[in-house]
Amino acid sequence: MSSDQIGNTYSYVKKMLHIVEQIPMGEMDYFESLRATIAGHAFFPARRIDGKMTINGARGVSHKIQDRFDLTLECIRRFYLGEESPLTDVLQRNGQFFQLFDDFNGYVDFFLYQDLVESDYSSVKFWLPFVSFCNPALPQTIDQYLSYKTKVIDFLNARNQRIDAFANG
Repeated sequence: MSSDQIGNTYSYVKKMLHIVEQIPMGEMDYFESLRATIAGHAFFPARRIDGKMTINGARGVSHKIQDRFDLTLECIRRFYLGEESPLTDVLQRNGQFFQLFDDFNGYVDFFLYQDLVESDYSSVKFWLPFVSFCNPALPQTIDQYLSYKTKVIDFLNARNQRIDAFANG
C-alpha cells in the first residue's frame, strides 16, 4: 500500500501559479498543514501490475483528473457500477483490492469518505462544478480556486473528526 495526498494545493503546478500566488501565505500554510494530517491521505495498492502505472501515478498524470481526489472517487464509484472513467484501466488492474470492500458504499465506509458523497452514496460531492470528465479538472479562476480550497478544507476537517470519532468511539 502507499498513500497519496487528497487535497492538492497546486502550488507547484506551473500553470496554476498565477492563481495560487494570489492566496495569502498563511492560508496556503494552513491548507498544506491540513493536507499533512491522516485525513489528508488516501491509500491505494502500490504494486505495479504488468509494469503499468499505479493508481496514485495514473490519477496524478491524467489531465482529466489532475490529482483531484473527488474526481478519483467518482472514477471509483463508476468502477463499482461497471461504467467507464479516465481511470478505468488502472482500477480494473487493481480489481482485487476493490473487491475487498464489496461495493462503493463499503469502500466509502471503510476509508471514512462519507463527507465526500451524498447520504445515499449515489454521487460524489465535487469540489468544482462537474458535468463530465471533459470539464477542466483544475480551477480556472481565483474564485474557483477559493471555492475548491474551501471545499477540500471542509472535507479534511470533517474527515479528521470522523477518524477521531471512529478511533475514540
